[in-house]
Amino acid sequence: MEEIYSFISAYNHIIILAILCLSVITLVLTIINSLRAGRMLRKYEKMMSGVETKNLEQMLTTHIEKVSKVSFKTLEMENALKNVRAMAERSIQNVGIVRYNAFSDTGSDLSFAIALLDFRGNGMVISSLFGRNETRTYAKPVTEGRSTYHLSDEEQEAITKALNNIPSFNTK
Repeated sequence: MEEIYSFISAYNHIIILAILCLSVITLVLTIINSLRAGRMLRKYEKMMSGVETKNLEQMLTTHIEKVSKVSFKTLEMENALKNVRAMAERSIQNVGIVRYNAFSDTGSDLSFAIALLDFRGNGMVISSLFGRNETRTYAKPVTEGRSTYHLSDEEQEAITKALNNIPSFNTK
């Protein structure tokens, strides 16, 4: 035991200096850890702001539930959009009309040909021939811009006008 006391007595200034260095290092590490903990606490408080609960697990569970609901709603909306696009493609969206005099003894362009087409150029062309004594109306089917029936020049012009109005549709 005496040897330990003599060793401490001989080297006490070195031992005190080593303890002082270790204390300074410990103080510096404590300050660094306090700053890091403060930063983490501020981030945590920012993350938890506006949340009723202060429990991180509850907040994450609530967030996951909300994300799941939003994902489900997004799928519903995508399906609804597909249905609307399909309906829009089958709906009449392109119209071409030509007014003309079918007979030389009538005026005011009372005869007409009107083409009613969908996105793909399918639909019908309706012609009305106005005469002094009678009016006749004809309807002819149109598939991809063509009809299996003979078309008058005015009917073909109405179809061409309608086809020039077809918008481009992105159908992904």
